[in-house]
Amino acid sequence: MAAPTIAAEAARPHGNGRLPPVGQGTLVFVVPVYNEVANVPRLLADFESRPDLFRAGGRVILVDDGSTDGTSELIRAREGELPIQLVEFGHNQGPGAAFRAGFVAALDGAADDTLVVTLEGDTTSDLDSLARMLERIADGADLVLADWQMVDVGRVRRTLSYAAGVVVRKALGLHAGTVSSFFRVYRSSALRLGFERYGDDFIQENGFACKAEILAKLTVAGVRVDEVPVPLDWSRRRGTSKMPVLRTMLDYWRMLLRLKSSGALVSS
Repeated sequence: MAAPTIAAEAARPHGNGRLPPVGQGTLVFVVPVYNEVANVPRLLADFESRPDLFRAGGRVILVDDGSTDGTSELIRAREGELPIQLVEFGHNQGPGAAFRAGFVAALDGAADDTLVVTLEGDTTSDLDSLARMLERIADGADLVLADWQMVDVGRVRRTLSYAAGVVVRKALGLHAGTVSSFFRVYRSSALRLGFERYGDDFIQENGFACKAEILAKLTVAGVRVDEVPVPLDWSRRRGTSKMPVLRTMLDYWRMLLRLKSSGALVSS
């Protein structure tokens, strides 16, 4: 994987916004973006409307996965108090590589009570649902998944998501409604456990199958997983999906075979 470059802004916002549950620590958002110049301004405006999410020194880490439409330039030129950290790839490597780099950046110097929130860069992740996800963390979960309730989602994407969920759940013994959603909340300790247990092999999938891989490995490592129903509304997004359907289907099968044969899912 090519080494990313990182740029940071240290400003902190002030004002009113949606409060996470009392007692939660710093929130660090990790958001992969690829050719999202039409969506990033609305994504950042949504964050700016919720400044209390950043009251404990949190930040938004945007991982630009080799965009060619000016996404990075737009992010760097943006003014305001939203604390943004930009991680850039020189060429497109896939969401798995983006999450890997984003997690490394998020865990750098993170306190034990830091929570890492991942979400889609196309604004389809409903931040209004974050409070309920954080409540599950407060109740003791180490990882909370958004269990997608699909709204205005195309038939092909809906079928793929359902089929992938069934296959992955049965093959890997997972008990989760949605295994592929980007929208999740991780305790920093859960992510550190993943890197400590698997090292550089924690996230081997560079494509969209990475989220099922992460879930499977953390489940085997013993983290407590919970989920919250969250609407997935494709009408919120501008432009087309970046997920290659056929390649993603093949990636799921390849991932399942590799995990089964490698012994990576054997409890220690």
